[in-house]
Amino acid sequence: MIHTSPHPSVAIPDVPLTDHVLRHADRLADAPALTDGATGRSLTYGELADAVRRLAGGLGEAGFSPGEAVALLAPNCIEYAIAFHGAAMAGLVVTTVNPTYTASEFRHQLQDSEATLVVTTAAALPVATEGAEGTAVRRIVTVDDSEVDSDVDHLDALYGPPLATHAAVSPATDVVALPYSSGTTGLSKGVMLTHRNLVANLVQVEAVLPVDEGEAVLSVLPFFHIYGMQVLMNLTLARGGHVVTLARFDLPLFLELAQQHRIRRAVVVPPIVLALAKHPLVDEYDLSSLQSLFSGAAPLGAELAAEAAARLDCEAVQGYGMTELSPVTHATPDGQGRPGTIGVLVPDTECRVVDPASGDDCAVGDDGELWIRGPQVMAGYLNNTAATAATIDVDGWLHTGDIGHVDDDGHFTIVDRLKELIKYKGFQVPPAELEALVVTHPEVADVAVVGIPDDEAGELPKAFVVRKPEATLDEATLMAWVADQVAHYKQLRVVTFVDEIPKSASGKILRRLLRDE
Repeated sequence: MIHTSPHPSVAIPDVPLTDHVLRHADRLADAPALTDGATGRSLTYGELADAVRRLAGGLGEAGFSPGEAVALLAPNCIEYAIAFHGAAMAGLVVTTVNPTYTASEFRHQLQDSEATLVVTTAAALPVATEGAEGTAVRRIVTVDDSEVDSDVDHLDALYGPPLATHAAVSPATDVVALPYSSGTTGLSKGVMLTHRNLVANLVQVEAVLPVDEGEAVLSVLPFFHIYGMQVLMNLTLARGGHVVTLARFDLPLFLELAQQHRIRRAVVVPPIVLALAKHPLVDEYDLSSLQSLFSGAAPLGAELAAEAAARLDCEAVQGYGMTELSPVTHATPDGQGRPGTIGVLVPDTECRVVDPASGDDCAVGDDGELWIRGPQVMAGYLNNTAATAATIDVDGWLHTGDIGHVDDDGHFTIVDRLKELIKYKGFQVPPAELEALVVTHPEVADVAVVGIPDDEAGELPKAFVVRKPEATLDEATLMAWVADQVAHYKQLRVVTFVDEIPKSASGKILRRLLRDE
């Protein structure tokens, strides 16, 4: 049973990514393209396009050839867009790197991608320098002035005569972005995304979540992650919007900028929704412009979404995607939210819900693994044909590893990751479902649930819980509270109180770290 999008098909232009993203730059030359949220420093579309073209021209003059990889190791900043699109326009492949990586983690990505250039910050320069040792890297530059090493050039030292037209590429086959998927086991894998993959997904998302020309978009999700890269940076620029960058999530600054720029739609992750729903500081700001909280990257419980929506008097909805899907496959259009769902398929996207045990398609309402097919599906994993074959089958279906179901109207719900399901006495317990319930307890600030080995049951659901300040909640009380609201096999069997839940930059709970504890 193949499910299709309720939206009409869209035309996908056969152009390089940067040509699509900056297609309005000349017309909007005097309009703000990017603003640093912390300092107020801005760049117009004309200045952005000029810098991108000069960097693209300079990269060629400096001996960097189309197809080579440039590693971009930096937090969100104005120069991120210049470095990304300057390299892309020159025909290079941009491998985006988590700026919190250690030198050894960075070295793995450099070696696997065979990057020859590193663009970073002064603060990350020691990690970049150490990580680049013994790799193919020929040059390191910083996007800000380096006080660590006076021999390291600023990014603008690479500027040259502006490149008049994009370097020759084949949009359908040439890779432009190489983010690395974290995965749950083993080393991260390079996800090969072509120009067509990214352009296609921008057009697909534009049709569902349009950004108005000139609209400010608060961009706190990291650009190194596909969600921030595409939905915040590239989509906003492609629509002629105004990207307001934050290097990291800081609640007071986030609220101040949302108020100042009259943010209409906040594109966020569940930890930010949690803060907006529960933190007392929110009441001190005027967020009346906010019409929608759009959450992705990790499951958002229906109860928490409803709490945030009620407090902010706006919609709180979800979308769905993954790095290997460029990233969006499902989104909730304005005014069509349903509690707990991830919305409907974006245009030109097909989905099957498949029983992992039998391989048969599931009936409407039954849980199975989501398989996706569409123009946004990656070209494959770099240097890993086995992993590619295990993820994308011969018919082009990408097996997501996520378990969920679809209703009669085409709205999908994610239950949990296939690999994360807890097996308690033969029953499947979705951690995300329990987390969505526990976080609604009035004395709970945050929670994560994992399975721990047990000789009799196989696995036991264990909750790591962060209590609110001055809360007196104990283990027995919380377990009894949960037991009153779930089936017997979903009850919590162990509770541990902690100060913080470990999460990735994109908001995913790092369950592996909790299990290791």
